[in-house]
Amino acid sequence: MASLVQHLGLFLLFFVPLPLVSCHSHHHPLDFLTPSEFHQVQAIVNGSNPGSSHNVTFQYVGLDEPDKPALLSWLSNPNSTTLPPPRRAFVITRLHSQTHEIIVDLSTQSIVSDKVYSGHGYPLLTSEEQTAASELPLTYPPFIASIRKRKLKLSDVVCSTFTVGWFGEEKSRRVLKILCFYTDGTANLYMRPIEGVTIVVDLDEMTITEYYDRLTAPVPEAEGTEYRLSKQKPPFGPRLNGVSAMQPDGPGFKIDGHNIRWANWDFHVSFDARAGLIISLASIYDLQKRTFRRVLYRGYLSELFVPYMDPTEEWYYKTFFDLGEFGFGLCTVPLQPLADCPSNAVFMDGYYAGQDGKPVKISNAFCIFEQQAGRIMWRHTEIEIPGEEIREVRPEVSLVVRMVATVGNYDYVLDWEFKPSGSIKLGVGLTGILEVKGVSYTHTSQIKEDVYGTLLAHNTIGVNHDHFLTYHLDLDVDGDANSFVKANLETKRVKDNISPRKSYWTVVSETAKTESDAQIQLGLKPAELIVVNPNKKTKLGNYVGYRLIPGSLSSPLLSDDDYPQIRGAFTKYDVWITPYNKSEKWAGGLYMDQSRGDDTLAVWSQRNREIENKDIVLWYTIGFHHVPCQEDFPVMPTLSGGFELRPTNFFERNPVLKTKPPTYVHWPNCTTKS
Repeated sequence: MASLVQHLGLFLLFFVPLPLVSCHSHHHPLDFLTPSEFHQVQAIVNGSNPGSSHNVTFQYVGLDEPDKPALLSWLSNPNSTTLPPPRRAFVITRLHSQTHEIIVDLSTQSIVSDKVYSGHGYPLLTSEEQTAASELPLTYPPFIASIRKRKLKLSDVVCSTFTVGWFGEEKSRRVLKILCFYTDGTANLYMRPIEGVTIVVDLDEMTITEYYDRLTAPVPEAEGTEYRLSKQKPPFGPRLNGVSAMQPDGPGFKIDGHNIRWANWDFHVSFDARAGLIISLASIYDLQKRTFRRVLYRGYLSELFVPYMDPTEEWYYKTFFDLGEFGFGLCTVPLQPLADCPSNAVFMDGYYAGQDGKPVKISNAFCIFEQQAGRIMWRHTEIEIPGEEIREVRPEVSLVVRMVATVGNYDYVLDWEFKPSGSIKLGVGLTGILEVKGVSYTHTSQIKEDVYGTLLAHNTIGVNHDHFLTYHLDLDVDGDANSFVKANLETKRVKDNISPRKSYWTVVSETAKTESDAQIQLGLKPAELIVVNPNKKTKLGNYVGYRLIPGSLSSPLLSDDDYPQIRGAFTKYDVWITPYNKSEKWAGGLYMDQSRGDDTLAVWSQRNREIENKDIVLWYTIGFHHVPCQEDFPVMPTLSGGFELRPTNFFERNPVLKTKPPTYVHWPNCTTKS
């Protein structure tokens, strides 16, 4: 949903130092840009526009990642004197109502290219322009009159920005809609919308160009909407006892720059203004082969599509693409030690470029911690051997990298969990505040028409909506030449009366030749989906691979010709496979604001390129249909989902068979690690 733009500047949390991080004089080629590099980019870009530098706005500044073959070649020769790939920045600016795409070479302090974008859509919104736009109504006489008409206090009104989408218009301007909320009696402003008033702001001119006051609806009451602990009144729920993660020997992982090594895993973490957390170069150590083997070249959340299901004039445009419009990195919030992350967590900061190009720091942008939550890695009890009982149990310890992005009312918790077994679990948590609509109803018996949601409290409808999170997963399973296999589970009839059984199921494998072969709507028929390396086999002759274990299945229900679904056509299939292409990073296209669906994953795949034994990318969408309920009011308990990438014939046998469990000393009333 739309961003309440003040949040990035309001967090001043105590910074937890990184005792494990060593300093480097040289950057890893995939490290995100440093504060000094942001300053360099700012100076170079402004220097190329003499006399106009005060009018240049930086909409996005990020690493122009090296070409993959060049980077892999450099990484494969760690002792070589060959220089790493050139370090460059990709910059999107606005100047004189035009969008510029600029590549800056940081090593030569020069601009490699500068071209004007002439296609559809606009770049990432900045926090600064959203703040400026949201403040305009507070001094606008027609809006002040509307507030007085509703007998509200202007001093308790807070406004926020909403993207306008695209609904078939031939021409467009770079505009936002502004909606406002009432904070009298509560900090939970999203539960007190001021319905019927819509303001349109032209961002290039930073002026109000349209104003509508179409209807008046009751502002939902403040009582019962507070979520701050300091504002709660008795009776209280049970007090939860704390659980401490004790690691007397310190963390089991090491951080070297932005490389993390833990157990049998080695990978790189990075940060981007649009994607937020990025995981790269994940490899796992094979004990039998005595070498690290590649698993994931680069993985990140590519887009988040959140369409609301109210088609009325005041709501129809609320169909958000949170990464491409607001930026998950820009909306990343500092993590709170001991609450967002456990006591054994180590924190890392993130940086992005502000609208003026200067670096903005997000303290504690993500955390890394080892987790043992009572789960079992593997176990077996054997009682069939006469006179003997065998019980073998291995507790599971995993490593988690976490970030949280607050995009307006919703908070998204994203986890990357690495397991010694070789699995990578990606977790998604949805919490925060619902998007609600002010109405006249106080009881469901009064409702005679479709209100597009659930009555949660007096005068408060929680509107139905979806969340579709599309991940970009460039798997390199034991190398970059991979194939996608659908292992279909098919029912067979028993023939020739060879058994009392009538049927069984078997596996019929099918290798996708082209992109269209790999477009999967999950749930239509049983299948295991595996990315294999067709050039590598186990000793027994099986292709090495990694399997996708899907999460919750929620396919889009909008019609294909509906404008939001045209823009979000990348959600039509749960799984897509494309050949690697450096420019194909964002499932909804590079310019998401007011996009028209002409630069999406669905459009790229129409070329139907060959994908067998190629460097391929897996795109996976996890979806949630959200019908709000009263338990979601006034703040929503975390709704969790996720999926897993699991080794399948990647190892010769169980890779954690010889993993040593933690050792413990047992005391009368406690258990502590020795």
